[in-house]
This record gives sequence, C-alpha cells and structure tokens, in this order.
Amino acid sequence: MEYTIEDISPVEKKIRVTVPGDETTASISAAVAMYRARADVKGFRRGKVPSSIIEAKFKKDIYQEATTDLINVHINQIMGELGVTPLSGLDVDYDEMKKDETFEYTIGFEVAPEFEPPAYKGVKVEQTRPEVSDEEVASVEKRFLESLAKTEVLDEDRTPVDGDVVAVDFAVYEGDEVLDGIKADNFEMTLGKGEALEEFETLIKTLKPGESSQSEIHFPGDFINTRLAGKAATIKAKLHALKKRVQPELTDETVKAHGGFDSVEAMRKTIKESYAENKRQLARSEAQKKLLDSLLAQVDFPLPERLVKERCNALVQELRQRQERKGKSLESLGKSMEELLEDYRPEAEDMVRSELFLRAIATKEGLKVEPPEMEAFFNRLAAQTGQDAASLKHYYQENQLLTPLVDRLLADKAMEMIYANAEVVEIDPAENQDDKSGDTEEATQSSDD
Repeated sequence: MEYTIEDISPVEKKIRVTVPGDETTASISAAVAMYRARADVKGFRRGKVPSSIIEAKFKKDIYQEATTDLINVHINQIMGELGVTPLSGLDVDYDEMKKDETFEYTIGFEVAPEFEPPAYKGVKVEQTRPEVSDEEVASVEKRFLESLAKTEVLDEDRTPVDGDVVAVDFAVYEGDEVLDGIKADNFEMTLGKGEALEEFETLIKTLKPGESSQSEIHFPGDFINTRLAGKAATIKAKLHALKKRVQPELTDETVKAHGGFDSVEAMRKTIKESYAENKRQLARSEAQKKLLDSLLAQVDFPLPERLVKERCNALVQELRQRQERKGKSLESLGKSMEELLEDYRPEAEDMVRSELFLRAIATKEGLKVEPPEMEAFFNRLAAQTGQDAASLKHYYQENQLLTPLVDRLLADKAMEMIYANAEVVEIDPAENQDDKSGDTEEATQSSDD
C-alpha cells in the first residue's frame, strides 16, 4: 500500500491510497474464509463449503466487507504514521474492489489549524464581587410562602377578576362530542397569570359561581394539541367557586415545619449563602469568557467547515428539543431548516473557534482527560437526568459521542488552567454595571452613526 497527501486547505487534507492487486486479493480471500467458516449452505457441512461457492453466493457482501476491513486497517496505519487526528468524520471515496487488480481510493478529512497562541498566563481580568441584596432574599421568602398558600372559598356573588382563583369544569366540543377527551372537572387556576388561553379566561370572567356558558375559542398555531392548533372549537364551562390564596406568616414555626430551618434568620442566612455562591460561579464564568475573548482577539485561524456544520446541526437539534418540551414543533417557528442553520452559524463558529483555541492550549500544556474524570462526568449527568451512569456511557459509545466529549472536557481543563494562572481583580457590582452601561452607550452611538 502506498499513499500521497494533498493539502486542500490549512484545515483540510486528502489522502490518495493505492493498493496492489496481491493485497486486494488477500483481503478478499480473508473475507471468503470468514464467510466459509460460518455460512450454512444446503448440501454441505458448515466450514466444508468450497470457497468458490461461498464467493459466488455471497459475493456482494464479501467484497463490501473486504473493502471496509482493508480501508479501516489502512486508515489506522496512515493516521498513526502521519500523527494526525481528524476533527470530524472521514470522507472515503472508492470504487468496487476487484481480485488481482490495483485498488485506489481517497480519504478526506479536516484537521485542527496550526497557529501560535498568544501569552495566556498572567492575563489580567476583572471579576464581579458577589453581593446579595435584601430584595433578592425577600423574593425567595415570597416564593416560599406562596408555595405554602392554601385556597379558601370566597362567599361572594360576583364574576371573577384577575388574581382570583377559580374552580371550573370545562370541555372542548366538536359537534356534540368532547374532542380528544379534552375536559377537566374542578380544575383550579389563577386568572391573569397566563395559565390558560386568554379567550377561555374571558369566558370564565362572565360567570358567577354556579353559572355555565360556552364560547368559540381560537387555538394558536403552535398549540400543544396538534389537532386543535390553528383551529376554532366550542368550549363549555361551569364556574363552581371563587377562591383566594391564603399564605401563612413568615415565622420561626413556619420555617421549622416546612423549610427544615431552626429560625427565619437561619433560613435567610442559607438563602444569602446560596445566592452568593451562585453569583460567584456566574462571575467566574463571565471572567473566563472575558479571558477567552481577549485571547481569541489576538489570533486568527481558518475554521473547518464540516465541524462548523456539525455544531450548527447540534444547536438546531437542541432548539427542537426545547420546542418539544414546550409542546411545540420546530416548524411552528416559521423558518426553514436552511434559515435556522444560517441563524445559528455565528454561534457555531464562535463555539468551534473557542474549542480549537483551547484544544491547542491543552496540547501545548500536555493536558489529558483521565478515566476517573470521564466517570465523574457520567455520574454528574446521571444525577442531573435521573438515568443510570452506565446506560449513559453506553449511549455515548454507541452514538460516537465519546470523542467530542473528551474534546469538551479537555477544553474545560484548558480554560480552568488559564483562569488559575490569571491575575483576577475583583470589582464591585456597581462598577460592572457602569462598564455595561458604557458599552450600551457606545453601541447606541455607533448605531446612530
């Protein structure tokens, strides 16, 4: 086997491979032998079928397997000799292999661009000091009390208004039949909170307790029930009762009974510590992004097109999953796949640029992802998703996701190393807000210009 390398671009290579006839024949013979050992052919004992019969009967499969096996052996050998690691999948182009004839094929793939990173140790970066306001603590206390609220019936003969809790029966009808079982009895909701369609709430607001009515409702095009999406249907409703939510007072007894704290002050201390830690992590992430952005601004290198497209596709798939979790389809956004991919291209390019830069730093520093770090990742993912860590790992293996995962973890290690060696200067939140205001004013002036 012989090969030549062609640089299509700084990030794309093509290898042309020439295989002599004796090697192709040996590969086909090996495949025939494997089929002969396991094939069942009427009139012959297993393993005793003549090779000529095996080759004639299974020729297409045998030649395909021989070709695939031979190319895979060559790829491992060539990549090892060249010392290169393809960034994404390989494009292998070949014609049918034939016995005793020279076999030629090409391998196309992308590689990381070569560039000299700027100085990345000792870089100065500002990081916001975490501060927790009384308003933030109060908002948590408010949500805590709201979660403990109980509803009480109002003895009032009036129609409901926003803020009232209502108990209703309702059903959607097509003719005289309830549509798709869309109905509920004694369904409670708070008016004015967007918990139901506006037209439905409008109907409820015309009723007093004990009254019934019906109205035609127009369902939005992205409604979760696709049969109703973009259509109109009759909805019948009965108002059973008006209610109000009654919250307990914030006392030591309340937080002991429902929050597991010894006192209100103990709960407030925990809230502040939790908020502060969250803000600290956010400030750390923002500082790391500033560091990375400042370093990326000092270098320029070409981006592998296939890798960018892969990231675009991944972002669109994440968008699809978010839409489905909301009960909506990707098509409800009103954009074609081509338009969505183009919308996400700038973000994908930023992702690839950051990944390649951090990968170069990791290589220069000799950083590696060790097996315990992989196990820790799957354990964290299992805890977040409620799935089994072994099953998640198997899924990643089956879907060729382990290599991208290692690259991501390696990039994270490189970023942590850069941050650990940075000169971090803490600033007050007010200073950070002033900086952001200045950025906004500059952007506004540029826009006006």
